[in-house]
Amino acid sequence: MTRPPHGGGGGARRVRCRCGRAVLRQLVGRRAALDVTADADEMTAAAAAGLREPDRLDWCLRTTKAGPDLRWADCHSRGGGCSHPHVIDHQCAAPAAPVPRPRRTVTSSVPEGQLTLD
Repeated sequence: MTRPPHGGGGGARRVRCRCGRAVLRQLVGRRAALDVTADADEMTAAAAAGLREPDRLDWCLRTTKAGPDLRWADCHSRGGGCSHPHVIDHQCAAPAAPVPRPRRTVTSSVPEGQLTLD
């Protein structure tokens, strides 16, 4: 995947999840980016920190000239709080996607790896 040199990836896109909620989608990070899907509901940094869990992160939401941009919420460690709105990872309430049926395998009368003429 090619990204702009600044590594921002163009910011977050507002999309609808299959459960119907508005979410923000973005690759966050410059090297090993995470594909983030976060609820579009903005909240304070303290409220987002209260909802954080080991597998559910909160994100600092900045507004740039290109639109919304998700950033790592490392502002919690600074101690002074963060004046930017925050969002939390989305937890989808839609039913799981159906499991595809396994494909029927065709058995052959020739050993594996041997070519056959049809």
